Amino acid sequence: MSIYGPSGSSSLVTPALAALSQDTNRQVDSVALDYLLIEAVRTLGHSSKIATARIRATEEEMISEGLLPPPAPLPAVPMSIKADSVKDAVASQREARIAEEVEEALRLRLEGMGAVVGSNLAERYSKDKPRFQDTLDTVKFICKDLWTAMWDKQVDNLRTNHRGVYVLQDNAFKPLLRMSSPDGSADALRRAKIYLAFPVGVIRGALSRFGLNAVVTSEAVTLPQCTFQVKLPKGQ
Repeated sequence: MSIYGPSGSSSLVTPALAALSQDTNRQVDSVALDYLLIEAVRTLGHSSKIATARIRATEEEMISEGLLPPPAPLPAVPMSIKADSVKDAVASQREARIAEEVEEALRLRLEGMGAVVGSNLAERYSKDKPRFQDTLDTVKFICKDLWTAMWDKQVDNLRTNHRGVYVLQDNAFKPLLRMSSPDGSADALRRAKIYLAFPVGVIRGALSRFGLNAVVTSEAVTLPQCTFQVKLPKGQ
């Protein structure tokens, strides 16, 4: 028997029921961004390591040809340390310097990615809103609308000195909720800080869409709590 009933009778499939079977709304899993950020940190970290090694090799070649001045010397090692220990200390210092360069390159890439996302989302979620009256309204928009769109909740606390400095505090920041390390909480906190580069970029990119050039920094002392400080130049 046809679901449309006997010939000549009204259809059993109403327009509302037909609409339910043809849902055009695109939905994304709520943890998709978390997985994306994890893979982005891993992939961009590997890419940053290769790029940093390539840059260092080029710089060393240019130094050997006399085209660049030699780098600043590493900190001196006490003479009382044995020769083998001196070599190990120098190698350790060199590795630490390279690791810092790789981490800085990774941070810049994550911030850049976040800035693009923040700028596009700010335009999308503000296009139907009335014009913001001042900078505080713009920051509130980021704390409410943008934060909810990205991380399913609003910022827990917003403070300002009314002189261009704003502090956004999230007591349970979603990307840090499940952050842990087999080496303890201190190592987990150290590893977590690189994951804050992306939201730093999101905030900076969103503000830039409204013509605000801000310096944004992050801080995490106790997981999963974190704060973001926004500094705007005078006159903005």
